[in-house]
Amino acid sequence: MHKMIFVNLPVADIDRSRAFFTAIGYSINENFSDENALAVELGENSAAMLLKTDFFGTFHESTTAAPGVKEVLIALSAESREEVDEVVNRAVAAGGTEGRAEDHGFMYGRAFDDPDGHGWEIMWMDPAAAAGGPDNA
Repeated sequence: MHKMIFVNLPVADIDRSRAFFTAIGYSINENFSDENALAVELGENSAAMLLKTDFFGTFHESTTAAPGVKEVLIALSAESREEVDEVVNRAVAAGGTEGRAEDHGFMYGRAFDDPDGHGWEIMWMDPAAAAGGPDNA
């Protein structure tokens, strides 16, 4: 059905976000980045559009989240358990805040908050479990 996804998130400081996400290892699509926006390439056909808070407001008039409440947790797949650890460890080293971790054997994930408080979860799932459900792992 859908071919691409662009997650739009408000950020306080474009330069700080650029430094953080490139330190983790993500590429920036400069064709869609300027002083108001940063296009972080999360993978093939997926991007995070990090928008300066006031610029974000021109697209979205209000937020439904109460102060201190997460509105969304962005979950991204990894190729292995080791990649989960590598990405989250780089995020924490770059100034992110480590969040929860889950290990169900067939599924493993760790989370972090970026400098603006957005939640990111990096997760790996055994391919057999992904194809047939966890009872088939």
